[in-house]
Amino acid sequence: MIIYQPPVAPQQIPVIDLAPSFTGDPAAFDAVAYEIHKACREMGFFYVSRHGVPQGLIDRSFAWSKRFFDLPRGEKLALDMRKSPSTSGYESGVQQLDSQDTAAEKAPPDLKESFQFCIDLPDDHPWALKRLRNYGHNQWPAQLAGFREHMLEYQSVLAALRTHLLRLVARSLDLPADWFAPYFEMHSGSMRLLKYPPQPTDAAFNQLGAGAHTDWGALTILAQDDMGGLEVRNARGDWVSATPIPGTFIINLGDLMARWSNGIYNANMHRVLNNRSGRDRYSIVAFNSPRPDAVIEPMPGCVTAEFPRKFPTCTSQEHTNEMFRRSYGYSPGAATAA
Repeated sequence: MIIYQPPVAPQQIPVIDLAPSFTGDPAAFDAVAYEIHKACREMGFFYVSRHGVPQGLIDRSFAWSKRFFDLPRGEKLALDMRKSPSTSGYESGVQQLDSQDTAAEKAPPDLKESFQFCIDLPDDHPWALKRLRNYGHNQWPAQLAGFREHMLEYQSVLAALRTHLLRLVARSLDLPADWFAPYFEMHSGSMRLLKYPPQPTDAAFNQLGAGAHTDWGALTILAQDDMGGLEVRNARGDWVSATPIPGTFIINLGDLMARWSNGIYNANMHRVLNNRSGRDRYSIVAFNSPRPDAVIEPMPGCVTAEFPRKFPTCTSQEHTNEMFRRSYGYSPGAATAA
């Protein structure tokens, strides 16, 4: 268990302007990729501005999220994620993100509610029939007409941003811009709506909104409200506050990108503590992972004398299933209709 200590005074998390990368100028594209390279080597987190996603769409997504979490608890529990083979749906008080524990120091569950949905496939789609995490079997609240349609629109717009960011990450490692494309055909991705209540005075020892953790996949796109509370551990091991900046997303890399880059890029620890009395914190996260059968081994040029190979080969599915088991205590394939 990673014991909570307050973050140090804010230090700079870089803000990268994506606008030049949309101009069609290869030199401008590569210049933005270089900024991403520096951020990934030094921090593993960065903001992106002028990213092309309309602010109105983001604002409406937060409004829909609040409507969902304002539903009666019984109506939300009817969408329990354990009822879905893809683990889509609602959860509260179940996830334990801080997995750096021992039998003597087991972290308490996170203080948050969440609603997760993935690629919206019909139940008879070949990939939905595989009953894998993040493929079909979404559960939608029938009480909120228009919720599903809006969330799928937002998911589609962020998928385009994900593709653009992955092209930049590829160029940041001197690879062809389309290097990741085959791995993200029928990719494994999900969207997660999150609500964090104010930190209660009677919280268990070291119980946070989200315990210290790294993300599991390749690349995460986070929209956060104006509350703050996200804290990031930098390359020196200091915890710094990721202060909300209007008009930006926060981007961070996950474990699979760290494996792919052989540790050249970081999947940094982060956590959430909502210390604002009387106000809930909302965020919306797009997790992006390669297709489940993608074999993850070092990218070309990432094994050198300076960086000898650090990670064994695995598939995307093997890695995420193990991380899910650590976080929730069961494997996705074991989901039941209970």
